[in-house]
Amino acid sequence: MLRHGLRAFVALSALMLAQPVWADDAKPLAGQSISVLLPSGQRPGLAEDFEKETGIHVDLQSLSWNDIRAKLVTSLLAGSAPADVTEVDWSWTGQFGAAGWYTPLDGLLDEATVKDIATSPIFRYDGKLIALPYNNDFRVLIVNKEHFDKAGITAMPKTLDELLAAARTLKEKGVSKYPIGIPLSPAEGTSTAWYLLTKAFGGELFDKDFKPLFTDPSSAGHKALAFEIDALKQGLVDPAAPGLIDMDVHQLFMDGQVSMEICGEVGRLALFNDASKSKVAGKAVAALFPTASGVTRSLGLPEAMGIPVTSQKKEAALAFVKWMSAKEQQLKNYTEAGTLATRTSALEDLNKVGKLESGKVLIEQASTAGGLFPQGTPIWYPQFSSAVYTAINQAAKGQLSVDDALKQIADETERAMQQ
Repeated sequence: MLRHGLRAFVALSALMLAQPVWADDAKPLAGQSISVLLPSGQRPGLAEDFEKETGIHVDLQSLSWNDIRAKLVTSLLAGSAPADVTEVDWSWTGQFGAAGWYTPLDGLLDEATVKDIATSPIFRYDGKLIALPYNNDFRVLIVNKEHFDKAGITAMPKTLDELLAAARTLKEKGVSKYPIGIPLSPAEGTSTAWYLLTKAFGGELFDKDFKPLFTDPSSAGHKALAFEIDALKQGLVDPAAPGLIDMDVHQLFMDGQVSMEICGEVGRLALFNDASKSKVAGKAVAALFPTASGVTRSLGLPEAMGIPVTSQKKEAALAFVKWMSAKEQQLKNYTEAGTLATRTSALEDLNKVGKLESGKVLIEQASTAGGLFPQGTPIWYPQFSSAVYTAINQAAKGQLSVDDALKQIADETERAMQQ
């Protein structure tokens, strides 16, 4: 986190203490016990704070993102509850919604809360809200400002052409050998980068009927993949990128070897600027993501909380969802664990007291962070994503042309749709 004066800390503390969700004498569910399954990295004391305020005991379980999905699918297919409250990633909405695995939250939550959380629509399936976002994630361009200063680059790139020009300058002046950080391995992060660049080129991946739009050479998806492969061939991207996952790219940035991280995760800014973990502390800043037109655009990839229909303690589970999504908890989760608030009002409050790194940029970018699928995440998304990162990896290795890679993705997607 950035260091700030006592005045900012006091102001933030006042915000977090204002308007408690639960009055001390209002604990109607006290004595109950629920299980909660979320990714590792939750703030210390979260479960204890909830129990203190509500009297509800929480067995907080933490697993990696991939392990959580495997546990959820296995349990839910068997008709059992993996936990009373679980992680629901944006990319699972179609599969989980179609299966009817999660309790619709419509009518159970305050409408003002749902409206304040701008990414809520991403978790609607067939019109029903199956989960509520608690961890904000959208993409920005993350830049090593010191590298830009050394190269004499005085302005953040607004267009993709300007981004490439900046990368060439950084390379020519010896500031960084491979200025652009991007994963090209067969993993989800590779798919995500292509999705974002497709939006940056002004298009979508599918039409309203889920017909692929990316095989046409004039399409945004085609231009996006060509952009990645051309940058790799020009030496602006590390030739080892076909073997790098997104975590590897993060480390290269923290080691000062990458100047610009494409598809930068907003939640990583605090880590990048942590002197105990990063060699570029105090130098990492967020910039609005460049586009072909110069009008910024981003991709929303939030995480949410859902209540399985198989939970036997839905009332207490709902109490946890409401408590976790309250503004004061979102503020606390950010300051203590770096979990970026999903409430617009919380982001604004954090920025007012100087606690939101690159706050002005993040608030502006958040307003442009739409879902990958305007019509809702389809049930066949996992197969689609696998087809995407497999083909892109093959193209990066020179095994497929851009045209052939995109045709392969389209063919695999059609097969997935028919299953």
